[in-house]
Amino acid sequence: MDAETDRAEIIELFGRYADIADLKEFTDLPRRVHTDPLTIDFESVTGMPPMTVPLSDYGAALRASFGAFSATHHAITGHVVTIDSDRATIHAHVRAEHWLPAEVAGDGPDRWLVVGFYDNEAVRTADGWRLSSVKLTASYQENAHLARAAAAGQAG
Repeated sequence: MDAETDRAEIIELFGRYADIADLKEFTDLPRRVHTDPLTIDFESVTGMPPMTVPLSDYGAALRASFGAFSATHHAITGHVVTIDSDRATIHAHVRAEHWLPAEVAGDGPDRWLVVGFYDNEAVRTADGWRLSSVKLTASYQENAHLARAAAAGQAG
């Protein structure tokens, strides 16, 4: 493969990655995006340390994290892709918005906003490029408590 084709395929992974949450497709789409296992680092948002997890566990965590939101929208832009043979690093900007349904949000705010960066790694597999490591660094958030409210099913 040539570098431009590889770059296009890697950037397309980010579109599929966003679709996992935005289309609530937690079963088949993660297999088209990630390796099994994969390393995740959402410490800047969740406080949990980075970890390597089986893909099935990650899919279940995504369902638990995003399932209660009535809508989400992840805009991932400004991809800087560095390819070294069958490995790649990707730095990209993200603006992610998550809306709670009115019955969960109540009279409080209904949107959790995360702005920041992804620093991910991808590997070439027999099935194409897959993200092997995902790291989100949040540089700004609004209403971060709504992530916990969504998981609990209430705006508390």
